[in-house]
Amino acid sequence: MAVKSANLYARIEPDVKEQAESILSALGIPASNAINMFYKQIILQRGLPFEVKIPSPKPVNMSALTVEQMNTELEKGYADMKAGRTKPVNKAFADIRKDYNL
Repeated sequence: MAVKSANLYARIEPDVKEQAESILSALGIPASNAINMFYKQIILQRGLPFEVKIPSPKPVNMSALTVEQMNTELEKGYADMKAGRTKPVNKAFADIRKDYNL
């Protein structure tokens, strides 16, 4: 086993630190071990061990919209169509399945 002699100093939000350390404590994992595991995963994955992306917006619940809100959504779609921001239906459904894990 390698000797742990390097130090890491990081500034994080206090509430994030508190919440994470509470979970790690319940799991019986010291924060330093969790950080070491994270770094090892970065090495193994040759990058972050999770996907980093902007979350997809949730689909609009059309049944909950007012008439004005529905018209606004329809106008957005019409504007997208006129501007050429469209995709083939098979690609649209594939994206929906991917984005919403269907």
